[in-house]
Amino acid sequence: MESSDKKYGVAVALSGVFGLLGIHHFYLGRFFHGLVDLSLTLTGVYFLMGEQEILGWGILAVDYIHTVVVMIMLLIGVYKDSQGKIVTYPGQKIN
Repeated sequence: MESSDKKYGVAVALSGVFGLLGIHHFYLGRFFHGLVDLSLTLTGVYFLMGEQEILGWGILAVDYIHTVVVMIMLLIGVYKDSQGKIVTYPGQKIN
């Protein structure tokens, strides 16, 4: 396995601040995942503004859970960028 050229701190910060919008996926070159996260957030907000609030909260809950899982994977150093390289934390050794 190889280490990604992408910065760990930037990826974690983007995930923590803009996680529901998927900005960290765009930074890591995972554009499809970024679009899915962004569309989930926009769809959830759309339903919240309409008459289907339960569906909106459900969609946002799914997006939130996905964001937490990705954040944990980033924090423990197992998440990969678009090239299949691991986004390593400082001092992490790749086998």
